[in-house]
Amino acid sequence: MKLFRRDESSTIDESVDPSVSGSEQAAATTSSTPGKGRPTPKRREAEGRRRGPVAPAPLTAKEARARRKAVKGTKQDRKAAAADRRAAVQERRARMLAGEDKYLLPRDQGPVRAYVRDLVDARRNLVGLFMPMALVLIMSMFVAPGLQTIVTLAMLVMMVFMIIEGFVLGKIVNNRVIERFPDTTDTGFKLGWYAFVRASQIRKMRAPKPRVGPGDAV
Repeated sequence: MKLFRRDESSTIDESVDPSVSGSEQAAATTSSTPGKGRPTPKRREAEGRRRGPVAPAPLTAKEARARRKAVKGTKQDRKAAAADRRAAVQERRARMLAGEDKYLLPRDQGPVRAYVRDLVDARRNLVGLFMPMALVLIMSMFVAPGLQTIVTLAMLVMMVFMIIEGFVLGKIVNNRVIERFPDTTDTGFKLGWYAFVRASQIRKMRAPKPRVGPGDAV
C-alpha cells in the first residue's frame, strides 16, 4: 500500500534550495510581496502636505494688522472691488425691474405670474388708492382731532371696497389664467392674493416695473 502514498520527505518544496538558510528564505519571501513600508498618514497630516506650510501666528498686533492689510490688498484694490460689487448689484436690480425671469424672486417667476402682472397693470384698480387715501385721512385726523369719527368711518368704507374689489379681481385673474394656461396648477386663492397685493401697490413702486399701460389689451 505504500506504493500509492507519497513519502513524507517528498512533501518538501522542491523549489527551495536546501543550501539557503531559513532567514534568507524568509527575507526573499518578504521582498517578493511589496508592502507600504511606512505607517498610514493621518488625515490632518495629509491635508497639511497638500496645503503647504502654514504661516506662523503673528507675534505682535502690528504684524497682525500688516498681514490683514496684505490679504485685503491695497486701498485702490478694495475700492475697485466695492465698485464692481455695486455695479453688479445695480445690474441685477435693473434686470429684475425689467422683468427678466432669471433675476426675479421665486414668487414672480414664470409665464403665469408675468401674465397676472400684465392683467393687473392694465386695470385701473381702486384698491391702489387705499394707501394714499389712508395717509391723507390719518394726517387730517392729527390736524383736526374732531374728525376722528369721520376718518374711522371712511377707512372702514374703504376696507369694504378693498375686499369687494379684491374678490372680483381674483375671480377675473383666475378665469383669464385658466383660459390662457389650461394646464397650469397655479390658480385659486394664492394667485388671486398675488394679484391683489400687486394691485394695492402704487404703480410707480411696483416691482417688476409694469410692461403695459392702463387700458392696454392683454
